[in-house]
Amino acid sequence: MNNNILLVLIAGAIALLFSFWKTKWIHSQKEGTQKMKVIGKNIAEGAMAFLRAEYRILSVFVVLVAALLGFANYNSNNSSAFIALSFLVGALASGLAGFLGMKVATKSNNRTTNAARQNLESALKIAFSGGSVMGMSVVGLGILGLGSLFMLYTNIYGSDSTNIKTVLNILSGFSLGASSIALFARVGGGIYTKAADVGADLVGKVEAGIPEDHPLNPATIADNVGDNVGDVAGMGADLFESYVGSIIGSMVLGSSILVMGHYDVNFIILPLMIAASGVLVSIVGTFMVSVEEGGDPQKALNRGEFGSAAIMVAVIYILIQTYLPDTFVQNQETFTRHGVFFATLIGLLAGLGIGLITEHYTGTGTGPVNSIAKQSITGAATNIIAGLGVGMQSTAVPILIISSSIIGAYHFSGLYGIAMAALGMLANTGIQLAVDAYGPISDNAGGIAEMAELPKEVRERTDKLDAVGNTTAAIGKGFAIGSAALTALALFAAFMVQSGIKSINIADPWVMAGLFVGGMLPFLFSAMAMGAVGRAAMSMIEEVRRQFRDIPELKKALELMNLKNEGEWNDSDKATYEEALTKAEHGRCVEISTQSAIKEMILPGLLAVASPVLVGFVFGPETLGGLLAGVTVSGVLMAIFQSNSGGAWDNAKKMIEEGVTFNKVKIGKGSEAHKASVVGDTVGDPFKDTSGPSLNILIKLMSVVSLVIAPLIA
Repeated sequence: MNNNILLVLIAGAIALLFSFWKTKWIHSQKEGTQKMKVIGKNIAEGAMAFLRAEYRILSVFVVLVAALLGFANYNSNNSSAFIALSFLVGALASGLAGFLGMKVATKSNNRTTNAARQNLESALKIAFSGGSVMGMSVVGLGILGLGSLFMLYTNIYGSDSTNIKTVLNILSGFSLGASSIALFARVGGGIYTKAADVGADLVGKVEAGIPEDHPLNPATIADNVGDNVGDVAGMGADLFESYVGSIIGSMVLGSSILVMGHYDVNFIILPLMIAASGVLVSIVGTFMVSVEEGGDPQKALNRGEFGSAAIMVAVIYILIQTYLPDTFVQNQETFTRHGVFFATLIGLLAGLGIGLITEHYTGTGTGPVNSIAKQSITGAATNIIAGLGVGMQSTAVPILIISSSIIGAYHFSGLYGIAMAALGMLANTGIQLAVDAYGPISDNAGGIAEMAELPKEVRERTDKLDAVGNTTAAIGKGFAIGSAALTALALFAAFMVQSGIKSINIADPWVMAGLFVGGMLPFLFSAMAMGAVGRAAMSMIEEVRRQFRDIPELKKALELMNLKNEGEWNDSDKATYEEALTKAEHGRCVEISTQSAIKEMILPGLLAVASPVLVGFVFGPETLGGLLAGVTVSGVLMAIFQSNSGGAWDNAKKMIEEGVTFNKVKIGKGSEAHKASVVGDTVGDPFKDTSGPSLNILIKLMSVVSLVIAPLIA
């Protein structure tokens, strides 16, 4: 067994070496003009300042929870110190993955802008390389952490049928650590980025009438910082915990499988081997991504993602044939290894299917997004109604896909099949996350092009990358939500195994009560997140308005911009305008976003951690099972609805900004329809970047907390 784990560790090391190589290559690229260097430096410093502030708070939380875990498990097979160790390692690995990814993303953004001054191909290569560092850091640290701890614990306790359950329960602390960091990173990052984005959009674009990311807008640096802390560090931590959660859920369920009446450790090793292989396949997939000038970046990214998925299918088949016996028994039902392959394949195809459906509902130029853009002609109200309708409608097909995959995976391989389906969906997480993290890097590149006042063709190239980035981000969120549903179900099944529950009776009033409370929690959690964004955005809007009103140079520059648009500028006006560009107090806006995010992320995080503990210890495992069922169903629906409606609003706005004609009426930047679309996009911002994507972490975190406390409440 140790030889297999050694292979897993080698794969993790290769992923980190690949990240290091890509990082060195990115650093070797040119940063551009002096103005671009200064802007890039400000964004990087703002992002790292937020991360340091966030990690200071989280370090206190991590130490306290580790101590509580150790105390709660003090008499549980002397495993208390090891559960605390697993939690600490999981939290550290998740935090480190976010740090590495964001560090490189903030070095890639102005280099992408500079490359866009030459051609589209070079810009795509740098942006995607920056994303691949995030992707490979996540999978590398994930399997290195899990593999190392699993080897350590099996050497201490052994891997026989009795002790393996203790080992896996201790190992689940790793997933709890990762989930805890992920929730705070996602919520905190989401509040930060949307407070800045809403302030920059409403005051800058709607009230002052200046372009997005214009250097006169004091919130632009904070807005670009937010893209990194929310969509790079936050998404990285999100998929990190999905990734390790699906692996641990599969391992726990694998421990309950019998072959010829005996337990077989290969069912526990297989998930680790699939994850390790997925790392190598993802690296191969990164070399498939390339585009020529005038080409479609979306097709280039799809080639890498779908190409690696096709290779992964063959690899999974070989691994299952190698490691599993012909037949096995789980819960007194007999299944075959071919069934395990079909279950895993179902998960992989379901992930791709959800991604494609998400692209349909959020992609630029699609029917649903067209309908939102068209209804912007009659104002903000109809734009918002259309966006809400698209978001609600977009839940139908993904839920049918998830439901079908659950039934299909169970049919072929029981509960183990459901867990393997979740793992199949996340098998090539490395390239999925690389494609996803590419988005905020491209967004930053466009912002830098605007702030540095580069030629129009540069912004056109970065906008082309950014429009694709919005779609890839939406697809990434679709993958995260779909995998969250299957991972939560796998963890739920693992919770039942560890707590000794055979079935949950929804006719039991205590279970039904738990079901209703669980269904309510995603709404309460979303309300907390949305309220936090609203309060932070109010502070940001007031600050931007204050600067436009009270700083004479900014006030004068806004008046001069109107003269420039009317062709009445002279040399003196130009000099005054250039001086004003240095007067915007960007640091104050960065400070507002940082303080708001740190303060507001605490309560939603505590809600997620405390709810299952309170219900489990006070009302018992059956009621807790009802709570988990309710939060999973409600959370998945709310997450899809919010993420897709926000993505659709965003791309509807971008369509209008590029210029579009409906019923022989052409609308574009500065029109009333454009202002309506900006309002819709602003409403959708916290939907798609704060509460929506945080919900999939909520349901997994509650499941993994329940799994950790299961032996204590059994």
